[in-house]
Amino acid sequence: MSEINERIRDGSVRVVTAEEMPDLVDELGTDGAVREVDVVTTGTFGAMCSSGLFLNTGHSDPPIKISRAWLNNVEAYGGVAAVDLFLGATQPSEDRGDEYGGAHVMEDLVSGREVELRAQGAVTDCYPRSDLETTLRLEDFNQAIMVNPRNSYERYAAATNSTERTLHTYMGTLLPRCGNVSYSGAGSLSPIPNDPDFEYIGVGARIFLGGAQGHIIGSGTQHLPQSGFATLMVKGDLKEMSAEFLRAATFQDYGPSLYVGLGVPIPVLNEGIAEKTAVRDRDIVTEIIDYGVPRRDRPTVRRVNYEQLYSGAVEIDGAEVRASALSSRHVARKVASALGDSIRRGEFLLSAPVEPLPAKGRNSPMKQTKEFLLVRDVMSTEVATAREEISIQEASAMIVGGPFDHLPVVSEEGRLIGMVTAWDVSKAVASGKTSHISEMMTRKVFIASPDEPMELAARKLHHHKISALPVVDKDHRVVGMVTSDHLSRLYGRRGSL
Repeated sequence: MSEINERIRDGSVRVVTAEEMPDLVDELGTDGAVREVDVVTTGTFGAMCSSGLFLNTGHSDPPIKISRAWLNNVEAYGGVAAVDLFLGATQPSEDRGDEYGGAHVMEDLVSGREVELRAQGAVTDCYPRSDLETTLRLEDFNQAIMVNPRNSYERYAAATNSTERTLHTYMGTLLPRCGNVSYSGAGSLSPIPNDPDFEYIGVGARIFLGGAQGHIIGSGTQHLPQSGFATLMVKGDLKEMSAEFLRAATFQDYGPSLYVGLGVPIPVLNEGIAEKTAVRDRDIVTEIIDYGVPRRDRPTVRRVNYEQLYSGAVEIDGAEVRASALSSRHVARKVASALGDSIRRGEFLLSAPVEPLPAKGRNSPMKQTKEFLLVRDVMSTEVATAREEISIQEASAMIVGGPFDHLPVVSEEGRLIGMVTAWDVSKAVASGKTSHISEMMTRKVFIASPDEPMELAARKLHHHKISALPVVDKDHRVVGMVTSDHLSRLYGRRGSL
């Protein structure tokens, strides 16, 4: 390591990116690559929801012990110390909701814009002030230290959606019936696949973070290298970062997140490291997961490698499905290039880790001690269905004689295609303009699945201002019904316990 740093200082260091290394190893062999290359630079640029910022505002006059604080109406945690705050990237604004959040405050600060600080505190003898309002720029804070508890995944599962409706997730918008695949990660440019045994990547190693120099401070949360899902915990100084490599984003119906540019230089100390840094996209395998199953353990649709993902299409059940990246490989290349330029200019020295990252980690499910209900636990299974050819009078008789004011309409194959309500029938009878339910049924039907949490079904009812959800199986056949009456009885019973 010291020899490489000497070459960095005298300007003779030899640097290539992780994308260039495989061809070089093919040409020269691992022994030739060790002689030719000193450092391989890596890079990623993707949404890192697990991002946060420690801020020190300095003391006001008279001083305040901040218990609650808001930056541009985004709440920051004030329970650290009197004027130390922690701002999370995914915290939404109190007046703009998911459109603006903690990530946007961070981007505003890095971009040189003012933010409004509003704070409240409990009055004490040494902190006599109860509230304050002021505007601050990044340079007005004493410290602004970014800490990402989980960053730079070794690999990231891709996502698809087998249901009949569009899903909005942290993996982007997923179209119905496996209409697309969304994935993240920079493939062979990513840091950990280039050093999977953590020969250099470890506690104290210097890295590129958001356009500045940062450090690895440990393994990230949910670190699970034995399954190929290692992560890093990193820190850096926001005051030295650049908006080019730190960008806020909002995912529809999910919320804010922060795109973070991160790169790790890998010193080529021996042939083993040279061979590992020759990793290609086809060598990095991940799973396509079905996000249509609203549970912790979602099923794997198939396994693919990053070469297949980057081709723009993958095969699912014999059909070609469009694949698109949620992260930016273009900016990941810029990260690796900027890191290399900084090394060549002698501005970035490599630092040996003080201890390696653990080769085994833990990612256990949450221990849950309270009742957790699924739709299958609450729904009614005695549900009548109708074909779209039946008359209004027949539909009216089925609704009057049945337990619900809703009548699911199914195709000849038994798949849900629409819904008729008592209100629809009343309007049709009053107008006299329709004779069959196909002419007046609702074709856009919001549904539930038996295995989804009851809380999710309740949210759908409230959000869409509807009173019932047909429950369908994986083949889109109606197996039950859950209604607002179910919710009233359920929560009424809970309240009486």
